[in-house]
Amino acid sequence: MTSKKYVYFFGEGKKEMKKLLGGKGANLSEMTNIGLPVPPGFTISTEVCNLYYDLGERWPEGLEGQIEENLKKLEEKMEMSFGDKNNPLLVSVRSGAAVSMPGMMDTVLNLGLNDISVKGIITKTGNERFGWDAYRRFVQMFGDVVMGVEHDEFEKAIQAKKDSKGVSFDTELTGQDLKELVDDYKKIIKDAKGKSFPEDPREQLKMSIDAVFGSWNNKRATAYRNLSDIPHNIGTAVNVQTMVFGNMGQTSGTGVAFTRDPSTGEDLFYGEYLINAQGEDVVAGIRTPQPIAKLEKEMPENFKLLIEIRNKLEDHYKDMQDLEFTIQEGKLFILQTRTGKRTAAAALQIAVDMVEQDFIDIKTAVTRVEPQMLDQLLHKQLDKKAKENAEVLAKGLPASPGAALGKAVFDADDAVEEAKNGNVILVRTETSPEDIQ
Repeated sequence: MTSKKYVYFFGEGKKEMKKLLGGKGANLSEMTNIGLPVPPGFTISTEVCNLYYDLGERWPEGLEGQIEENLKKLEEKMEMSFGDKNNPLLVSVRSGAAVSMPGMMDTVLNLGLNDISVKGIITKTGNERFGWDAYRRFVQMFGDVVMGVEHDEFEKAIQAKKDSKGVSFDTELTGQDLKELVDDYKKIIKDAKGKSFPEDPREQLKMSIDAVFGSWNNKRATAYRNLSDIPHNIGTAVNVQTMVFGNMGQTSGTGVAFTRDPSTGEDLFYGEYLINAQGEDVVAGIRTPQPIAKLEKEMPENFKLLIEIRNKLEDHYKDMQDLEFTIQEGKLFILQTRTGKRTAAAALQIAVDMVEQDFIDIKTAVTRVEPQMLDQLLHKQLDKKAKENAEVLAKGLPASPGAALGKAVFDADDAVEEAKNGNVILVRTETSPEDIQ
C-alpha cells in the first residue's frame, strides 16, 4: 500500500490547492507551471501540521522518506548537494497557511550552512564576505526562530562588532568580522540553551520544519487569527525552497512589490528594493529601501522583466498581487505572489478599474470590497487645515487608517497593558510581528 502523499514538488500543485498546500505553496506551484522564474523546491502539506499536533508533536509515518525523496530531486535539479563541501545546496524554510498571515510565522534562510559548507560557498563564489555574511545570518535566524534565543542577544553582538570597528552599517563589516560574529553567535546559543548549534544540515532541516509547525500556535499567530476570524485548525504548510541571494554584491538585490498601489489603488507598479541585501533587510527597516521605479535606471533589463511578470500575474490571477523578488548577480527570481492587502480606498479603486479593464465583472467587484473596509473609509480624519498649521513633534509611517489620539507607548506588551486604562498609540523604530497583539 502506498503511503499518503504529504510532499509536493513545485509544479505538482496549482493555485486552487490552497487548502492543502497553503497560499504560498499553491502559488509557487502555479507560477512554476506558467513559466515564471521560481527557484525550485517542495511543499509539505497543511495536513501534516494538524497530524503533527495530533501525534503529540511528532511526524507522521512516511513523511521523512518523502522529504528525503524530494530533497534528492532538488539536488539533481540544481546539480548541488545538501551539506557538500564543494558545491552546497542551501534552502529556505518558510510557513504558508491557506489564508495569508504576513509576518506571523517563522522563516529560516540559508539552511544547509555549517563550518564545512561555508568554505564551499566561498570557493564557489570567490566571495569570502558573502559566505560569512550568509552564515552569520543563518546562525542568527536559526538561534532565534528554531532554538528560541532572544533576538536582541544577536543584535547586541553585531552592534558591539560595528562599534569596535567604528562603522554604522552591517555592509561595512569585513569577511573576517563576520566570521568572528559566527563564533560569537554560536557562543550566545550555547550559553542561552546549553546546547550547540547543529552542524548536520538534515538535523537543521528537521528542527526548522518543526519550528514552522510550532509557530502556527505562537502568541502573535494566534492573536492574528483571532483578529482576522481565521480558523485555528487549518494548519500551515512548509515550503522548502532553493536559496537565491540578493546579498552577492552590487549586481544583486531584493525587493517587495505590488502590481498596483495598495494605498490608493492607482494602476502603477509600486514597491521598494535594496541592492546587496537579503529579504528581511527590506521589511525590517534597518536600511532605507529605494522606490521600485529607481530600479529602471539601476537594472533596466530586470525592471523590464518585472513589468512583464507584473502584467502576466494580474492577467492570470485577475487581482492585485503582492510579490517578492530577488536578483542574484543580474538574474531575476520570483519568490512569492499572493493577493495584495490594500486599504479601503484602494479596494474600491481597484475593483472599479478592474471592471473597466475587463479583468472582472461587476458582481466580482462588489465581493472585493468587504463591509469592514467601508467602515475604515469612514474613520475620523485630521482636519487638513489644522494639519497644515500644527506643530509637528515627530513623523512616522501609519499602520492603520484615520486619526488617533492616545498615550505614546514604545513596547507591544506595555501597549496591551496600558490600553486597559485608555487609548494608546504604539510607536516603534521598526515594525515587528509582535505588534499584532
